Amino acid sequence: MQKSTLKKMSQTLGLSISTVSRALKDHPDISEATRKKVKDLAAAMEYEPNNYAVQLRTRKSNVIGVLIPTINNFFYDSFISAVEEEARKHGYSLLIMQSGDTVANETACLQYLRQHNVMALFAALSVETEDTAPFKKMEELEIPVVFVDRVPEEKGFYTVCLADEAAARIAAEAIIEKKKKNVLALFGHPHLSISKIRRETFEITFKAKAPKTKLRIEATENPGPSKEAALAALTSSKPPDTIFCMGDLILIGVMKAVHELKLNVPKDVSVISISNGFIPTLFNPEVTYVETSGNKLGKLAFVQMLARLRSENVPENVIVESLFVKGSSL
Repeated sequence: MQKSTLKKMSQTLGLSISTVSRALKDHPDISEATRKKVKDLAAAMEYEPNNYAVQLRTRKSNVIGVLIPTINNFFYDSFISAVEEEARKHGYSLLIMQSGDTVANETACLQYLRQHNVMALFAALSVETEDTAPFKKMEELEIPVVFVDRVPEEKGFYTVCLADEAAARIAAEAIIEKKKKNVLALFGHPHLSISKIRRETFEITFKAKAPKTKLRIEATENPGPSKEAALAALTSSKPPDTIFCMGDLILIGVMKAVHELKLNVPKDVSVISISNGFIPTLFNPEVTYVETSGNKLGKLAFVQMLARLRSENVPENVIVESLFVKGSSL
């Protein structure tokens, strides 16, 4: 069907089949006027290139892989939305997979992506990942990898990260400015570099600017453990006057505990979070947060990936700046 359509187009335009084919691929040897005539006729004839045949011949596709811990997360949902929007503009499509935060699933996903000849990969590491060899294998197969959000600690990879140090520092300084004395700080999985950086910066800021503030730090990661940690602290003999949440999932758990205890925010306890920006607006009062945008991450990550696909010079590490958003919870 494809060859017969190309033949009809060549006969109609009085061009060779190879010229028609190259015009459809925007080959620089073909004039812009000829390319326009060919593409206009192709649209009229509803011609679609056989991408699968091209993939078999070149071992390349127009599909970019996306490997993230979970799709059921507003941050990654907004990240995927931004990447898909940019990919569509440039003629690419996405193959999205989730690791479920296990190395076994992550390894299986990488194998599947290789077998389906993805041309590039966006990846956020699972909490179990210690060996980056499977990702290095992708690069060896000329499949460029751009890590996002959860990135390797070792050097030599291309990464697009949130401003983790700045986000933690901004949150800590906002708490200190309010002269809070007893803070419960809940962070993500301790194995992840993002958790390590945010926790270390948070602690350093308090040590430098408010050394007498009592800090109680725990790693809770998800809503369930976060709720239990908040309940235990809030019902103790010396409850915190402020709870800091490293991310949206932690914030959800904390607010469940606050509502269950029928506490008034910020009169009984203040709350501040690092967030993608949507979850804090669901509560009354709206929660003060430091924005770490999945949408902005996706946009910048695609810029870096596009440069890699075009073999252009690109910085190895790109940072998405953080923004303080004032609510009424602090």
